[in-house]
Amino acid sequence: MYIEGRQKKVKQKFPDYTNCIANLANSILEEFGIKEKKRQSLKILEPYMTKGYENIVVILLDGMGKCIIDKNLDKDGFFHRHLVGEYSSVFPPTTVAATTSLFSGQNPSEHGWLGWDCYYPQVDKNVTVFLNTESGTDKPAADYNVAWTYCGYENISSKIRNHGGNAYEVTPFMEPFPGTFKEICQQIKLLCEKPGKKYIYSYWNEPDSIMHKNGCEGKESKQVLQSLEKHVQLLCEELENTLIIVTADHGHMDSKGVAITDYPDIMECLVRMPSIEPRALNLFVKEEKKKQFEKAFYKEFGDKFLLWTKEQMLEKKIFGTGKEHPIFREMLGDYLALAISDLSIYNTKEEADTFIGVHAGLTEDEMIIPLIIIEKI
Repeated sequence: MYIEGRQKKVKQKFPDYTNCIANLANSILEEFGIKEKKRQSLKILEPYMTKGYENIVVILLDGMGKCIIDKNLDKDGFFHRHLVGEYSSVFPPTTVAATTSLFSGQNPSEHGWLGWDCYYPQVDKNVTVFLNTESGTDKPAADYNVAWTYCGYENISSKIRNHGGNAYEVTPFMEPFPGTFKEICQQIKLLCEKPGKKYIYSYWNEPDSIMHKNGCEGKESKQVLQSLEKHVQLLCEELENTLIIVTADHGHMDSKGVAITDYPDIMECLVRMPSIEPRALNLFVKEEKKKQFEKAFYKEFGDKFLLWTKEQMLEKKIFGTGKEHPIFREMLGDYLALAISDLSIYNTKEEADTFIGVHAGLTEDEMIIPLIIIEKI
């Protein structure tokens, strides 16, 4: 049965895998003399990557989609003045999938890091990827890192170093473990002062964190965005011979949440709880319950979500093109529910009542990210 859903009037946006965050990674690799077969660079970035800058700096601000800077920052401000264009996240537009695409230069179907919670057939569990716990618990998923064991990859910084170049990563999760965005910027400045051509990748978890709690246009979110913009501007004033690329992994939108456990007609059809994301639900359904599931899901969410079969999601290549990861298809359930409205479906009522700002669906606000370029001669 083909189920698309009664589409509500909303700006939908599918990922553009010829113009997305994975292409940014491949532009970086090409700048350092690494050209990988069948990999496309980011066309909009090409004019800036031919000028011989000594430092190539990428500052990724989690969740700062194009719509977020449009709604929260001065149109004459630093970020808007240096905005050269927009491009696409991947599907789902969420941190696990998108940052891994930037780290690896691969699409989600290739690297297998699909979302916050992934099903791994080797352990037959839903695993919270970054925490290595069984989804919804604090229990370790295994006595080894499940995601890295079954979906390990070489990041582009490592590739650059192995090719004889210099590459650094500045994140809260790596030494010297900067605890504020100001410290991130200070570390970037110190690295830029080192001799030689180099790539510097940096990540900060805002404005994503504040928007999850307070929404996309709340007072606190605006203040965080203004602070981020100010710190980037101050950093850029201190740099020379540097190309600074400010971007995001995905956008954000405000959402209403429901818990799937409140829908018994759907719950009794499931083999296990949904995985991936509340706006990109990976659904394993009992064979004898598929008709019931389709009817129940369409009744409750037919105007809020698209519902695709596994065959449809593979045909449409929603997770990207390229050579699929060996376990990619086994990670996928029988159906994929893709959010096209402001509704999100959580596994628990606690989650549904907690999050305001969300991402990982198919709206334009979630999918489109900015490309901000500052050139320091």
